[in-house]
Amino acid sequence: MKEAALRKEKRFDWLSFCLRWLVRAAALLTFALALFILGYILAKGVPYLRPELFARKYTSENVSMLPALLNTLSMTGLSLLIAAPLGVFSAVYLVEYAKRGSRVVKVIRLASETLSGIPSIVYGLFGMIFFVTAMRWGYSLLAGAFTLAIMVLPLLMRTTEEALLSVPDSYREGSFGLGAGRLRTVFRIVLPAAAPGILAGVILAVGRIVGETAALIFTAGALEKLAQSPMRAAATLAVHMYHLAGEGFHIGQTYATAVVLIVLVLGINGLSGFVAGRMTKGGKK
Repeated sequence: MKEAALRKEKRFDWLSFCLRWLVRAAALLTFALALFILGYILAKGVPYLRPELFARKYTSENVSMLPALLNTLSMTGLSLLIAAPLGVFSAVYLVEYAKRGSRVVKVIRLASETLSGIPSIVYGLFGMIFFVTAMRWGYSLLAGAFTLAIMVLPLLMRTTEEALLSVPDSYREGSFGLGAGRLRTVFRIVLPAAAPGILAGVILAVGRIVGETAALIFTAGALEKLAQSPMRAAATLAVHMYHLAGEGFHIGQTYATAVVLIVLVLGINGLSGFVAGRMTKGGKK
């Protein structure tokens, strides 16, 4: 009996050893692949980062990315302004107000998961038919922002819902015990505690908005000018890079645009992570 137990223990030790190194190898491979892609883009793009790429106006000679960069920031802010309140408040309803396990909650979650699996080109076609044509907005920053807001809404809902569910029920019970109502409990206790998780969802949404091309080509257009109003057509950095790559005459500038795009995403993620860290420290105090 003891010998059989020892053999079984050795077998499980060997299995755990293999699994542990398999996980480490997978993590190392993922890190190496990401590092290789980042290094390749930097090596190809940094030599082409010249002042003419940041000129105020785009021409076929300088292929400036500055208008597209500013349009990207405007598109990101406008999309989040539309999607973030809807996603957060929808998740608050599902977690805090709706009965857990009810049919309404199941239907909403099924619809949200279905929307998250739809290809971006389908969103682009919908945005072109509805916002551009039916609403008569034309190719505009607003049409692109509404289309992207619909795209990232399931992501914001899901991440916010998970963040709210991670808040212990003892927080809610303590607030109710002190005489606070449900609305005050949600806004004063639950949402501040779930803020880092909600912000993580916003970071993921920003990454998808900044890197989107297919949906914006059909809705926001590809005008290489700074959008003076939400009703003007505008090309974002991703669309700008797509057109440069498609033309084939400015491959170096395409890599330079990719470098700026990566730096922009990393900067936004770093800033959001810093804010989330400050929120977490403030909540612990």
